[in-house]
Amino acid sequence: MNAMKNRVQLIGNVGQDPEIKILESGTKLAHLSIATNDFYKNDKGEKVEQTEWHRLTAWGKTAEIIEKFVVKGKEIAIDGKLTHRSYDDKNGERRYITEVVVNEILLLK
Repeated sequence: MNAMKNRVQLIGNVGQDPEIKILESGTKLAHLSIATNDFYKNDKGEKVEQTEWHRLTAWGKTAEIIEKFVVKGKEIAIDGKLTHRSYDDKNGERRYITEVVVNEILLLK
């Protein structure tokens, strides 16, 4: 059961070209977001599409794959874990981020 703790799997479309950074250590870091779509029927029986946006972070070789092959609009599948972090912005206000740290990526279309 440990393998199922804090595991996220998503299939979606990339919202913008990934942002790639190279840290002082030489490690690559990729930030991107994907949209997932769900459909349901409302009270009137009309089909409604609901889009959710997910922030993704990838490190090392996974970030290198994203840098080479992932662009805006690309459909991808990811496996990772959900994380939360906070930081103080330039105005001193506390900001909170929820993101998925990607362990594996599959390029679909």
